[in-house]
Amino acid sequence: MAKRQNEFHSIKDLMKDVIKENKLTKGMLQLSVKEAWTKLMGVGVVSYTNNIELHGKTLIVNLKSSVLREELSYGKEKIIRMMNEELGTNLISKLILS
Repeated sequence: MAKRQNEFHSIKDLMKDVIKENKLTKGMLQLSVKEAWTKLMGVGVVSYTNNIELHGKTLIVNLKSSVLREELSYGKEKIIRMMNEELGTNLISKLILS
């Protein structure tokens, strides 16, 4: 039988350990990126968003509207900066709008 640990841990720390041990970090980052995109871009942009994927440090956003794609392309650096601030880490270095 496993020995009981008498140390107290926060739920946040325990979840980090579970995620790390089960190699779920990549999937959790994908979810965090999608949540950040939804929060920052709002309902209008999200309704025209088909898919959001994170490949390494590159965020690939597939959009339904070519007009919206063109409009967002002018603010790529700002979007990257806002997403990184929302995620709390310098996770994204490149944005591809397709």
